[in-house]
Amino acid sequence: MHVTLKQLQAFTTVARHLSFTQAAKELNLTQPAVSMQVKQLENQIGQPLFEQMGKKIYLTEAGREVRGYARSILQQVDDLETGLSSLKDLERGTLKISVATTAHYFAPKLLSIFYERYPGVNVKLDVTNREQLVNQLVNNEVDMVIMGRPPEETEIEDGVFMENPLVLIAPADHHFGPEKSIQLDRLENEVFLVREEGSGTRKAMEMFFEQHGIRMTTGMEVSSDEAIKQSVQAGLGLGIMSRDAVQNEIQLGHLIVPDVLHFPIMRQWHVMHRKGKRLSPIALAFKTFLLEEASTILNKGPTAVPPKPQTKPIPVKKASAPSKTTKNINYNENNSRSYVPAKPQTTLTGPDGRPIPPAPVKNKI
Repeated sequence: MHVTLKQLQAFTTVARHLSFTQAAKELNLTQPAVSMQVKQLENQIGQPLFEQMGKKIYLTEAGREVRGYARSILQQVDDLETGLSSLKDLERGTLKISVATTAHYFAPKLLSIFYERYPGVNVKLDVTNREQLVNQLVNNEVDMVIMGRPPEETEIEDGVFMENPLVLIAPADHHFGPEKSIQLDRLENEVFLVREEGSGTRKAMEMFFEQHGIRMTTGMEVSSDEAIKQSVQAGLGLGIMSRDAVQNEIQLGHLIVPDVLHFPIMRQWHVMHRKGKRLSPIALAFKTFLLEEASTILNKGPTAVPPKPQTKPIPVKKASAPSKTTKNINYNENNSRSYVPAKPQTTLTGPDGRPIPPAPVKNKI
């Protein structure tokens, strides 16, 4: 049996999408080229790997068996490349990360600073919902994932790198605006805009209200954070969102954060990857960067540059008032002042005690 890595890669990609067209787009190949690779693999195995029913294709029993081995082989090849790249420095490398939709409000700033340190790195960033993030973790499609709540069904290694408080938001003219210490049960009279089923933020909302015995009235189900913010501004209801997602709107006065007891809902941002995954040097550097520096950088505000050391000003003495004998002030070459005492004057007197005037000075001819 002679099987190539290209054949296995084409097969596993088609098996993941169950579409030759989507697989061709991902592999940047033509559809006939992908079909040919799969056909050659089927010829080597001697059994069909896909069956077509109508317009859809499905894996055969042999296809499901081959898929497991193909994934294992490709993963071993990927581990080999990772091990070899660890012998090199960090001047080059590819970093594949996926982040939750809310994380895109701060991820670019962190990546910008990381780029300054490693300008040769190639970053592939995917912003998507929780369901896709979990799938990418399960299938080991990315180096790491940034999200708010780790999945329970997958063996992962994760670390917390920053707090992620969820705040209550309302339109600027909402009647909660001027009030203080609002009781939580008053939220039962409000309508809430929520994210789609499976969203980490929605799950946190539901758990929070359930823990406090509050009945939450749900209005619209919205598929993006931006749509929720716009809908809240329009007066369609209240929302609960990550503070990172609404800072600009709050500063501009488009939204308010009512002073409701028990808020904010405290959560954390996690960086995670499959347990046992061998991270490339650049991926390991980024993970370390997040865990050790991200919180400090983002909490310092827009510059994140250490302040310059403050030096005490040197006291300047005030110049003394000028003396009346200014004609005795001389200036040397470096323009500093020095004081020269005046010469004493001698007076002559005659026998009668009267002063003798000085003799006139004759001009020499």
